[in-house]
Amino acid sequence: MKRALRQILLGMMLLSTAVAVEAAARGWEPVRQEYASGTKPVMRDGDIEVRTAPGVLIVSTPHQVGIKVFTILGRLVNADTLSPGTSRLVLPANGVYIVKIGEVTCKVAV
Repeated sequence: MKRALRQILLGMMLLSTAVAVEAAARGWEPVRQEYASGTKPVMRDGDIEVRTAPGVLIVSTPHQVGIKVFTILGRLVNADTLSPGTSRLVLPANGVYIVKIGEVTCKVAV
C-alpha cells in the first residue's frame, strides 16, 4: 500500500515537472486578448508595461525589445526578443523573478 502510494506521488511529481518544463519551453506567446481583469500591474516605463497573472508574465511594448527573465537566485529562465504588441510567458513555478527589458529592470512576484 505504501509503495503504491509512493509510486502515485512520484508519478504526479514527474507529471507536474514535465508540464512546467513544457510551459517554459514554449517561450513567449503573442496575446490576442486584453488581460485587463485578473492581472496586476508591476511596472510601466514609458511605453513598456509589465503585468502578472497567476503563473504568467505579460509584457506590452510598442517596439521590438530584448528581454531576459531570471529567478531570484540569478538562473536564466528565458532570453528572447519580443515583437511589438502584448506577449505572455508561462513561468515554470510561482516565485520571485527579475525581469530585464532593454535597460529597465524590475522584480516580479508570481
